[in-house]
Amino acid sequence: MRVVMFGYQTWGHRTLKALLDSEHDVVMVVTHPKSKHAYEKIWSDPVAELAEDHGVPVVIRNRPDDEELFQQLKEADPDIIVANNWRTWIPPRIYGLPRHGTLNIHDSLLPKYAGFSPLIWALINGEPEVGVTAHMMDEVLDAGDIVDQRAVAVEPTDTATDLFHKTVDLIAPVTIGALARIAAGHTEFTKQDRSRATFFHKRSEEDIRINWDWPAEVLERLVRAQSAPYPAAFTFHRGKRLEILAAVVSAGRYGGTPGRIFYREGEGVVIVAGADARTGHNHGLAIKRVRTEDGRESAATDYFTSMGGYLTSRP
Repeated sequence: MRVVMFGYQTWGHRTLKALLDSEHDVVMVVTHPKSKHAYEKIWSDPVAELAEDHGVPVVIRNRPDDEELFQQLKEADPDIIVANNWRTWIPPRIYGLPRHGTLNIHDSLLPKYAGFSPLIWALINGEPEVGVTAHMMDEVLDAGDIVDQRAVAVEPTDTATDLFHKTVDLIAPVTIGALARIAAGHTEFTKQDRSRATFFHKRSEEDIRINWDWPAEVLERLVRAQSAPYPAAFTFHRGKRLEILAAVVSAGRYGGTPGRIFYREGEGVVIVAGADARTGHNHGLAIKRVRTEDGRESAATDYFTSMGGYLTSRP
Protein backbone atom coordinates (compact mmCIF):
# COMPACT_ATOMS: atom_id res chain seq x y z
CA MET A 1 0.00 0.00 0.00
CA ARG A 2 1.00 3.64 -0.54
CA VAL A 3 1.48 5.15 2.92
CA VAL A 4 1.78 8.70 4.23
CA MET A 5 3.12 8.82 7.77
CA PHE A 6 2.37 11.48 10.38
CA GLY A 7 4.75 11.17 13.32
CA TYR A 8 7.15 12.72 15.77
CA GLN A 9 9.97 11.75 18.13
CA THR A 10 11.02 8.14 18.79
CA TRP A 11 7.51 6.70 18.39
CA GLY A 12 7.20 8.24 14.94
CA HIS A 13 10.79 7.29 14.11
CA ARG A 14 10.20 3.65 15.03
CA THR A 15 6.93 3.60 13.06
CA LEU A 16 8.63 5.03 9.98
CA LYS A 17 11.46 2.51 10.24
CA ALA A 18 8.94 -0.33 10.41
CA LEU A 19 7.17 1.01 7.31
CA LEU A 20 10.43 1.49 5.40
CA ASP A 21 11.44 -2.10 6.22
CA SER A 22 8.07 -3.44 5.07
CA GLU A 23 6.52 -4.16 1.68
CA HIS A 24 4.61 -0.89 1.83
CA ASP A 25 5.60 2.26 -0.11
CA VAL A 26 6.11 5.36 2.05
CA VAL A 27 5.30 8.27 -0.28
CA MET A 28 5.43 11.20 2.17
CA VAL A 29 6.18 11.99 5.81
CA VAL A 30 4.62 14.80 7.86
CA THR A 31 6.34 15.68 11.14
CA HIS A 32 6.46 18.48 13.70
CA PRO A 33 9.26 21.07 13.96
CA LYS A 34 11.74 20.57 16.77
CA SER A 35 10.56 21.90 20.12
CA LYS A 36 12.47 23.41 23.05
CA HIS A 37 9.91 22.16 25.60
CA ALA A 38 11.57 19.89 28.19
CA TYR A 39 9.24 16.94 27.59
CA GLU A 40 9.57 17.30 23.80
CA LYS A 41 13.31 16.68 24.04
CA ILE A 42 12.77 13.22 25.55
CA TRP A 43 12.98 10.26 23.14
CA SER A 44 13.55 12.73 20.31
CA ASP A 45 14.84 10.58 17.43
CA PRO A 46 14.36 12.75 14.32
CA VAL A 47 11.70 11.51 11.91
CA ALA A 48 12.66 13.99 9.18
CA GLU A 49 16.27 12.78 8.97
CA LEU A 50 15.25 9.13 8.63
CA ALA A 51 12.79 10.01 5.86
CA GLU A 52 15.32 12.14 3.99
CA ASP A 53 17.96 9.40 4.25
CA HIS A 54 15.53 7.17 2.32
CA GLY A 55 14.54 9.77 -0.23
CA VAL A 56 11.03 10.26 1.19
CA PRO A 57 9.56 13.80 0.85
CA VAL A 58 9.12 15.54 4.23
CA VAL A 59 6.61 18.22 5.23
CA ILE A 60 7.00 20.11 8.53
CA ARG A 61 3.84 21.29 10.27
CA ASN A 62 2.62 22.14 13.76
CA ARG A 63 -0.97 21.67 12.58
CA PRO A 64 -2.10 19.76 9.48
CA ASP A 65 -5.01 22.03 8.59
CA ASP A 66 -3.78 24.21 5.71
CA GLU A 67 -4.77 24.01 2.05
CA GLU A 68 -1.21 23.52 0.80
CA LEU A 69 -0.75 20.33 2.85
CA PHE A 70 -4.16 19.05 1.78
CA GLN A 71 -3.20 19.43 -1.88
CA GLN A 72 0.17 17.72 -1.26
CA LEU A 73 -1.63 14.80 0.33
CA LYS A 74 -4.04 14.52 -2.58
CA GLU A 75 -1.11 14.45 -5.01
CA ALA A 76 0.64 11.78 -2.93
CA ASP A 77 -2.49 9.63 -3.40
CA PRO A 78 -2.04 7.44 -0.29
CA ASP A 79 -4.00 4.27 0.37
CA ILE A 80 -3.68 4.99 4.08
CA ILE A 81 -2.19 7.45 6.56
CA VAL A 82 -0.34 5.98 9.54
CA ALA A 83 -0.01 8.33 12.54
CA ASN A 84 2.05 7.88 15.69
CA ASN A 85 2.74 10.57 18.29
CA TRP A 86 1.16 13.30 16.21
CA ARG A 87 0.56 16.10 18.72
CA THR A 88 -2.27 18.18 17.22
CA TRP A 89 -5.79 17.61 15.86
CA ILE A 90 -6.01 16.03 12.40
CA PRO A 91 -9.18 17.32 10.66
CA PRO A 92 -11.68 14.92 9.05
CA ARG A 93 -10.83 15.95 5.50
CA ILE A 94 -7.24 14.83 6.18
CA TYR A 95 -7.80 11.59 8.10
CA GLY A 96 -10.63 10.61 5.74
CA LEU A 97 -8.74 11.37 2.53
CA PRO A 98 -6.98 8.03 1.87
CA ARG A 99 -8.93 5.08 0.51
CA HIS A 100 -8.50 3.17 3.79
CA GLY A 101 -8.61 6.17 6.12
CA THR A 102 -6.05 6.79 8.87
CA LEU A 103 -4.50 4.26 11.24
CA ASN A 104 -3.37 5.73 14.56
CA ILE A 105 -0.77 3.99 16.74
CA HIS A 106 -1.26 4.76 20.44
CA ASP A 107 0.93 3.63 23.35
CA SER A 108 -1.79 2.30 25.63
CA LEU A 109 -4.30 -0.51 25.79
CA LEU A 110 -7.28 1.45 24.51
CA PRO A 111 -9.94 2.29 25.54
CA LYS A 112 -7.91 2.90 28.72
CA TYR A 113 -5.40 5.74 28.83
CA ALA A 114 -6.44 7.73 25.80
CA GLY A 115 -4.68 11.07 25.62
CA PHE A 116 -1.20 11.93 26.85
CA SER A 117 1.67 10.20 28.70
CA PRO A 118 -0.19 6.88 29.04
CA LEU A 119 2.82 4.88 30.24
CA ILE A 120 3.55 7.24 33.12
CA TRP A 121 -0.09 7.47 34.20
CA ALA A 122 -0.56 3.70 33.94
CA LEU A 123 2.50 3.03 36.11
CA ILE A 124 1.43 5.55 38.76
CA ASN A 125 -2.04 4.00 38.85
CA GLY A 126 -0.66 0.50 39.39
CA GLU A 127 -1.82 -1.10 36.12
CA PRO A 128 -0.66 -4.72 35.68
CA GLU A 129 0.08 -4.29 31.96
CA VAL A 130 0.63 -1.68 29.27
CA GLY A 131 0.77 -1.94 25.50
CA VAL A 132 0.26 -0.51 22.03
CA THR A 133 -2.97 -0.18 20.04
CA ALA A 134 -3.51 0.41 16.31
CA HIS A 135 -6.95 1.88 15.69
CA MET A 136 -8.82 3.64 12.91
CA MET A 137 -9.02 7.38 13.45
CA ASP A 138 -12.40 9.06 13.76
CA GLU A 139 -13.74 12.33 15.15
CA VAL A 140 -13.19 11.34 18.80
CA LEU A 141 -9.60 11.30 20.10
CA ASP A 142 -8.21 7.74 20.41
CA ALA A 143 -11.71 6.23 20.15
CA GLY A 144 -11.78 4.49 16.75
CA ASP A 145 -12.13 0.76 16.06
CA ILE A 146 -9.16 -1.36 17.18
CA VAL A 147 -7.32 -3.16 14.37
CA ASP A 148 -4.45 -4.66 16.42
CA GLN A 149 -3.40 -4.49 20.07
CA ARG A 150 -0.57 -6.10 22.04
CA ALA A 151 0.31 -5.98 25.73
CA VAL A 152 3.33 -6.45 28.01
CA ALA A 153 3.34 -7.00 31.79
CA VAL A 154 4.41 -4.30 34.24
CA GLU A 155 6.96 -5.87 36.58
CA PRO A 156 7.24 -4.75 40.24
CA THR A 157 10.44 -2.76 39.68
CA ASP A 158 9.73 -1.43 36.18
CA THR A 159 10.31 2.27 35.60
CA ALA A 160 8.62 4.36 32.93
CA THR A 161 11.88 4.06 30.99
CA ASP A 162 11.63 0.26 31.11
CA LEU A 163 8.02 0.43 29.90
CA PHE A 164 9.01 2.76 27.08
CA HIS A 165 11.52 0.24 25.78
CA LYS A 166 9.05 -2.62 26.17
CA THR A 167 6.27 -0.85 24.30
CA VAL A 168 8.38 0.78 21.60
CA ASP A 169 9.39 -2.75 20.55
CA LEU A 170 5.69 -3.45 19.93
CA ILE A 171 5.29 -0.62 17.41
CA ALA A 172 6.57 -2.56 14.38
CA PRO A 173 4.50 -5.74 14.89
CA VAL A 174 1.35 -3.79 15.78
CA THR A 175 1.68 -1.40 12.82
CA ILE A 176 2.59 -3.97 10.21
CA GLY A 177 0.08 -6.46 11.60
CA ALA A 178 -2.71 -3.89 11.36
CA LEU A 179 -1.73 -2.91 7.81
CA ALA A 180 -1.72 -6.58 6.77
CA ARG A 181 -5.34 -6.93 7.93
CA ILE A 182 -6.38 -3.79 6.10
CA ALA A 183 -4.51 -4.77 2.90
CA ALA A 184 -6.20 -8.18 3.02
CA GLY A 185 -9.58 -6.47 2.75
CA HIS A 186 -10.76 -6.54 6.36
CA THR A 187 -13.09 -3.65 7.20
CA GLU A 188 -14.77 -4.83 10.41
CA PHE A 189 -12.64 -4.26 13.50
CA THR A 190 -13.16 -4.27 17.29
CA LYS A 191 -15.37 -1.50 18.61
CA GLN A 192 -14.04 0.23 21.71
CA ASP A 193 -16.13 -0.14 24.85
CA ARG A 194 -16.51 3.53 25.72
CA SER A 195 -17.79 2.69 29.20
CA ARG A 196 -14.23 1.55 29.99
CA ALA A 197 -12.52 4.59 28.47
CA THR A 198 -10.18 6.78 30.51
CA PHE A 199 -8.46 9.97 29.37
CA PHE A 200 -5.37 11.63 30.84
CA HIS A 201 -3.87 15.08 30.27
CA LYS A 202 -0.28 16.13 29.60
CA ARG A 203 2.15 15.86 32.50
CA SER A 204 3.11 19.10 34.23
CA GLU A 205 5.24 20.29 37.15
CA GLU A 206 2.38 19.72 39.57
CA ASP A 207 2.08 16.08 38.50
CA ILE A 208 5.61 15.26 39.67
CA ARG A 209 5.40 17.06 43.03
CA ILE A 210 5.28 14.60 45.97
CA ASN A 211 2.30 14.80 48.31
CA TRP A 212 3.26 13.05 51.53
CA ASP A 213 -0.39 12.40 52.38
CA TRP A 214 -0.41 9.80 49.59
CA PRO A 215 0.29 6.14 50.50
CA ALA A 216 3.89 4.98 50.18
CA GLU A 217 2.87 2.51 47.46
CA VAL A 218 1.65 5.35 45.25
CA LEU A 219 4.71 7.49 45.96
CA GLU A 220 7.05 4.61 45.11
CA ARG A 221 5.29 4.20 41.76
CA LEU A 222 5.53 7.96 41.15
CA VAL A 223 9.29 7.81 41.66
CA ARG A 224 9.57 4.90 39.20
CA ALA A 225 7.27 6.69 36.75
CA GLN A 226 9.50 9.78 36.76
CA SER A 227 12.68 7.89 35.91
CA ALA A 228 15.41 9.44 33.76
CA PRO A 229 15.22 10.96 31.21
CA TYR A 230 11.85 12.17 32.55
CA PRO A 231 11.94 14.91 35.22
CA ALA A 232 12.31 13.35 38.67
CA ALA A 233 9.64 13.42 41.39
CA PHE A 234 10.46 16.14 43.88
CA THR A 235 9.79 17.42 47.38
CA PHE A 236 11.26 20.20 49.55
CA HIS A 237 13.69 19.94 52.45
CA ARG A 238 14.43 23.04 54.50
CA GLY A 239 12.90 25.15 51.76
CA LYS A 240 15.02 23.73 48.93
CA ARG A 241 13.94 21.43 46.15
CA LEU A 242 15.03 17.81 46.55
CA GLU A 243 14.54 15.24 43.78
CA ILE A 244 13.88 11.63 44.73
CA LEU A 245 15.69 9.34 42.31
CA ALA A 246 15.15 5.93 43.92
CA ALA A 247 12.88 4.68 46.69
CA VAL A 248 11.02 1.60 47.91
CA VAL A 249 8.09 0.98 50.21
CA SER A 250 9.41 0.43 53.72
CA ALA A 251 9.48 -3.09 55.12
CA GLY A 252 8.18 -1.87 58.46
CA ARG A 253 5.06 0.13 59.23
CA TYR A 254 5.65 3.66 60.45
CA GLY A 255 2.89 5.89 61.76
CA GLY A 256 2.89 9.58 62.41
CA THR A 257 2.78 12.85 60.52
CA PRO A 258 3.24 12.48 56.72
CA GLY A 259 6.56 13.91 55.57
CA ARG A 260 8.42 13.22 58.84
CA ILE A 261 12.05 12.12 58.33
CA PHE A 262 11.80 9.22 60.69
CA TYR A 263 14.08 6.20 60.54
CA ARG A 264 16.98 4.51 58.73
CA GLU A 265 15.96 1.18 57.27
CA GLY A 266 18.63 -0.77 55.39
CA GLU A 267 20.00 1.44 52.61
CA GLY A 268 17.13 3.91 52.83
CA VAL A 269 15.79 6.71 54.96
CA VAL A 270 12.11 6.28 55.80
CA ILE A 271 9.74 9.19 55.34
CA VAL A 272 6.27 8.79 56.86
CA ALA A 273 3.55 8.60 54.21
CA GLY A 274 -0.23 8.59 54.30
CA ALA A 275 -2.24 5.48 55.09
CA ASP A 276 -3.47 3.21 52.30
CA ALA A 277 -7.22 3.78 52.07
CA ARG A 278 -7.83 0.13 51.14
CA THR A 279 -5.86 -1.53 53.92
CA GLY A 280 -5.47 1.20 56.52
CA HIS A 281 -1.77 0.32 56.71
CA ASN A 282 0.73 3.12 57.04
CA HIS A 283 4.09 2.27 55.50
CA GLY A 284 6.83 4.77 54.84
CA LEU A 285 8.70 5.60 51.68
CA ALA A 286 12.29 4.44 52.09
CA ILE A 287 14.30 6.91 49.99
CA LYS A 288 17.55 5.54 48.62
CA ARG A 289 18.94 8.23 46.33
CA VAL A 290 18.39 11.99 45.99
CA ARG A 291 19.54 14.98 43.92
CA THR A 292 19.82 18.52 45.30
CA GLU A 293 19.06 21.84 43.58
CA ASP A 294 22.68 22.23 42.49
CA GLY A 295 22.59 18.86 40.68
CA ARG A 296 24.55 16.80 43.20
CA GLU A 297 23.41 13.20 43.62
CA SER A 298 23.97 11.17 46.75
CA ALA A 299 22.72 8.24 48.76
CA ALA A 300 19.86 9.31 51.01
CA THR A 301 21.75 7.99 54.04
CA ASP A 302 24.57 10.44 53.21
CA TYR A 303 22.23 13.36 52.57
CA PHE A 304 20.11 12.93 55.71
CA THR A 305 22.82 13.07 58.36
CA SER A 306 20.27 13.01 61.20
CA MET A 307 16.67 11.97 61.66
CA GLY A 308 13.93 14.48 62.37
CA GLY A 309 12.41 17.38 60.51
CA TYR A 310 10.08 17.16 57.54
CA LEU A 311 9.91 16.92 53.78
CA THR A 312 7.16 19.15 52.41
CA SER A 313 5.20 19.61 49.19
CA ARG A 314 5.94 23.35 49.13
CA PRO A 315 9.03 25.40 50.03
